[in-house]
Amino acid sequence: MKARNGRPAVLMDVAVLAGVSAMTVSRVLNAPDMVRAETRARVMAAVKELDYRPNQAARQLVTGRSGVLGVVSIDTTLYGPASTLYCIEQAARHAGYNVSIASLSSLNRTSMEEGVQRLRAQAVDGVIIVAPHESAADGLRHLPPEMPVVAVDAGDDIPVPVAKVDQRVGAARVTEHLLGLGHGTVWHVAGPADWLDANGRIEGWRGVLESADRPVPEVLRGDWSSRSGYQLGRRLAQDAEVTAVFVANDQMALGVLRALREAGRRVPEDVSVAGFDDIPESAYFWPPLTTVRQDFGEVGRYAFHLLLDRMAGAEPESRRLVEPELIVRESTGPATPHA
Repeated sequence: MKARNGRPAVLMDVAVLAGVSAMTVSRVLNAPDMVRAETRARVMAAVKELDYRPNQAARQLVTGRSGVLGVVSIDTTLYGPASTLYCIEQAARHAGYNVSIASLSSLNRTSMEEGVQRLRAQAVDGVIIVAPHESAADGLRHLPPEMPVVAVDAGDDIPVPVAKVDQRVGAARVTEHLLGLGHGTVWHVAGPADWLDANGRIEGWRGVLESADRPVPEVLRGDWSSRSGYQLGRRLAQDAEVTAVFVANDQMALGVLRALREAGRRVPEDVSVAGFDDIPESAYFWPPLTTVRQDFGEVGRYAFHLLLDRMAGAEPESRRLVEPELIVRESTGPATPHA
């Protein structure tokens, strides 16, 4: 909706409709915590009714900020990183920030520096870096000190705050679930060696087996794809000792399920299979897949608020971990007596 004379609405139009001063409207848009909730609601209702769009150039002159956040991410369609990126963007936009994304083909020091410089040229107020690779650590240690930066899914030995899902906890829970069903041990189809999430899941899986004094089978490395899961699943299907498999993501688990079915190994009667991620399709696999759900929305909100703290000059906590949730479905069951 436009102002009554047909022109785009301006800040004073919002103030008149909401019955407040122009200064109050400005505070609601730029420092909402300084304004009472009732007044904020009235102003935001007027903003919506008038379809008011703040002038970003004027806003930058007043606040010293552009209202734009930068996100550096690896260029991938994998469910985890893509979901994380989406949830970061949603959290920022919900708070009134625009988002500029720099997608990189790799996350080494050189590419990361180039991505951050690209965003700095757009006068972003701060940067969130989605850094799930081991190779990202060096780049995170050499960022411009004056730029507020936080990381998502990064390692534990970097000098910026990190928001991430606790991969070790998720892997431990699914491994404990399988042992609790009476399986003597659990085989693991892991992700690529340079992915931090994959290695965290290995640590959680191995830690439970060692604590329970169970055999620790050789780790089988896939590349996150259903095809690699299928190829490794064919190897597992030939071993009669295999009765439980924890797969590091649901796409690879889909390949494992097909390989077992082709080999005549029933799931879960002969082999229990569990995945990780809880992609939307996992409830419709056959059988429906037991898996670990990651709350990417919570990670995105944590990352955004950590960045706000950095932008405000505060020292936020160094790490915020989100605990994943085990989702039990029909692909896992008790170990059979003969097994």
